[in-house]
Amino acid sequence: MDKLIGIIGAGSWATAIATLLAKKNYPVRLWARRQSLAEEINSTRENSQYLPGVRIPPNIEATADLEQALWKAEVVVYGVPSHAFRETVRLSLPFSSHSSLYINIAKGIEEASLCRLSEIFAEEAGPEMPARFVTLSGPSHAEEVGRELPTAIVAASSPIDSAGLVQDLFMSETFRVYTNPDVTGVELGGALKNIIALGTGIAEGLGFGDNTRAALMTRGLAEISRLGISMGASPLTFAGLAGVGDLIVTCTSRYSRNRRAGIAIGAGHTVEDALEQVKMVVEGIRTTRAVHRLIAGCNFEMPITDQIYKVLFEELSPKAAVNNLMTRGRTGEMEEVAQLAVRLIKKV
Repeated sequence: MDKLIGIIGAGSWATAIATLLAKKNYPVRLWARRQSLAEEINSTRENSQYLPGVRIPPNIEATADLEQALWKAEVVVYGVPSHAFRETVRLSLPFSSHSSLYINIAKGIEEASLCRLSEIFAEEAGPEMPARFVTLSGPSHAEEVGRELPTAIVAASSPIDSAGLVQDLFMSETFRVYTNPDVTGVELGGALKNIIALGTGIAEGLGFGDNTRAALMTRGLAEISRLGISMGASPLTFAGLAGVGDLIVTCTSRYSRNRRAGIAIGAGHTVEDALEQVKMVVEGIRTTRAVHRLIAGCNFEMPITDQIYKVLFEELSPKAAVNNLMTRGRTGEMEEVAQLAVRLIKKV
């Protein structure tokens, strides 16, 4: 195969994706922000900082030159954190072709604009380009993809044709890709599950058990679905890989940065100390702040998100947050389902 792929970013997930594609015999150029990291990857065939123990195939060339990384690339993959996404898109577009297929593998919401990442790409690239833009999301830790453990994920685009191209590009014996036209739902599922993972981590840091984790995950999924449906997403998306699937893996895995940060916070560490311990981007912290602004004035509640926000940014103790959640006014689970159904009917 000779389809050249340019991957922007050299963190754990970008490196795992590069490795996956290279093992399918695609030539890959991997852009690293630091020259020293690019040199390490090229000389040692390992990204020891972000994906240690995974052998990087010889058909991956790392570079710190963005123009070189994207020269003649037919596929452009964005693997940078959400807070750097807009600037990276802006810098990369002059070096890429309008006919390229663009794929985003990051998850998050931009704090300043409250835009989803596909919306940012549309603003920066122009009205015609989003048809070539695909969001890749789902339960997929880089450490396991790099080791070729079986993984299933979702490619979302509108129109769906571009997602089908990504499906063909990525599918392998260990990496299965499903398509979904609901870009909004797939993006929100990937972003919002990080908030709930912070919460389950905080509960674990407090010494709570499986019952607490299950309650937070289930009620967290209800919050994600409520917000998603209000923004035009399909409720079915949240029952799939990009919804409950990603939520499960992020709330339970030892690889989850958000869970690990939450554990540290629940154990009494500050947010700054927790970030220092994780040593990588914890998307859920920024996403919590963005969603808190997003739902201001809305006519529905996201109590878990609200309490996590207060722990992160208003110095509420984790124990007090749990008490606030447990002592909320009584409500019926089916009443909430009925309310969701009414919202859906109104949209139709």
